[in-house]
Amino acid sequence: MNFRRIVWTLAVAGLVASPTVLAQRYPEKPVRVVVPFAAGGGTDIIARMISQKLSEAWGHNVVVDNRPGGGTVIGAELVARSTPDGYTLLLTANPQSSNPALLPKLPYDTVRDFAPVTMVASAPLLLVVHPTLPVRTVQELIAHARSRPGKLTYASSGNGGPQHLAGELFKHMAGVTMLHVPYRGSAPAVADLLGGQVQLSFASLLTALPHTRTGKLRALGLSSAKRLTSNPDIPTVAETGVPGFELVTWYGVFAPAATPRSAVAKIQGDMARVLAGAEVRDRLARSGVQSVGSRPGEFRAYFLKEIEKVRKLVRAAVIKRD
Repeated sequence: MNFRRIVWTLAVAGLVASPTVLAQRYPEKPVRVVVPFAAGGGTDIIARMISQKLSEAWGHNVVVDNRPGGGTVIGAELVARSTPDGYTLLLTANPQSSNPALLPKLPYDTVRDFAPVTMVASAPLLLVVHPTLPVRTVQELIAHARSRPGKLTYASSGNGGPQHLAGELFKHMAGVTMLHVPYRGSAPAVADLLGGQVQLSFASLLTALPHTRTGKLRALGLSSAKRLTSNPDIPTVAETGVPGFELVTWYGVFAPAATPRSAVAKIQGDMARVLAGAEVRDRLARSGVQSVGSRPGEFRAYFLKEIEKVRKLVRAAVIKRD
């Protein structure tokens, strides 16, 4: 009996499941979502929001596992080396596409070792300053920074992340010098900004916006090309001091490269339904975050373009990891 006949016989007997059957059965146990940032930041908040809904839909726990450090490399490597069965996923952000340009020797291949599943959401960053800093507009911040070259400090969620790149792009386009202070996630960066240990940040809307409403932080501008319909009173950096400035955060899910396509399709489909649900969609929108839920092929194409875009930015602005 040849191999094909053996497989056919087992399939008839119900001993070999087809990809469709495997997808229908998935998941059969808890799923781990690795977040390569500290708890409390924007990526972590989104991961926990989605994981809760997926746990309800799947009938199995979806556990968020925070693995900060190394500019997201620690968490990403863990997933790249995990069993490709759909039970270990990576929910990350821009560093996944910027690290190839900033780190010459990654312990994995960013394109070859991961299977893009879906872009979860996208959002502009919010340029915020500590209220003791005597500036209320982007133009005033530029003038203040130019009068004190190298004295101002800006916080980010880590080397190579969107907050870091936004700060370096701002320096390059505005012609100012500031000191970058990287943290292991958005939450600790905002915590030190609230405490006055650093003066400003291009922060996640999810973590910074609530503090602007209480007066603990002052909002100067959004990193997007256009204002948000949910917060139309906040201008953009481009319209108030740095024409052409734009850099947004994206959040996406990846699986180990060899994960079965049926499992990837199942995960993407269920995540898309969660993101399209009124509760999650509206909660994200209130914080200026747009839910997406793109298909794997669409996300892969976007991801490859982001890698090339960051490479060009790093060369033009001479950006280096601190």
